[in-house]
Amino acid sequence: MTKLIPLIFVVIGCSFGPGNLQSRHSTDLEARKIRRIAVVPLAVMAGAPVQKIPFGTALEPRTSERQAPESLARFAYSALASLPNWQIVSENEVREVGQSLPAAAEASRLKRIGEMVYADAVMTGRVQRYRERVGDEWGAKSPASVAFVLDLVDVRRGDVIWSAQFDETQKSLSENIFAFGDIGERGVRWLSADQLAQEGVKKAIGQLHQIIARGPAS
Repeated sequence: MTKLIPLIFVVIGCSFGPGNLQSRHSTDLEARKIRRIAVVPLAVMAGAPVQKIPFGTALEPRTSERQAPESLARFAYSALASLPNWQIVSENEVREVGQSLPAAAEASRLKRIGEMVYADAVMTGRVQRYRERVGDEWGAKSPASVAFVLDLVDVRRGDVIWSAQFDETQKSLSENIFAFGDIGERGVRWLSADQLAQEGVKKAIGQLHQIIARGPAS
């Protein structure tokens, strides 16, 4: 993956939960004029096989865990498309372009896909952990646990200009007083891994939107 340039990045803290989302971006992100974004799923990025979830058991992984990379891309596309003032390349267009390209190094492939769909930037994701809850929404024996990274790559320059990392294992209110802030959105229930990931993606994309789409006067 394209290397980050640590000297030009600023770190943003998020107030919901005990540090479950952190992001950083290049200091000139607003000046890059990013207005058209393409989400590139893992399956489109390269011809390599999808990586296995690292924490599984000898049993067949649950469907949500097997499909975690594709789910992450779908959640990112949905979150981006739900917000105004930027253009999001359609999922079909990205897949069609990806299928037409020969195998290549990841950075080169991302750049080429971005150029062919006329995107200013491409977004990719990496799943670090995706463990499904054991139990139901009212009584989980083991909570969902999700960790992922989203990167936004400038198509013209090829560098990562924004990156967000989400990492949360849901806790009960008795275990975590910070969880009171999430009651309004979640209710008093245990989320599935997909629900937890989708929540993290929405918050991360919301931060990005504040920087490059809404503008200082919004």
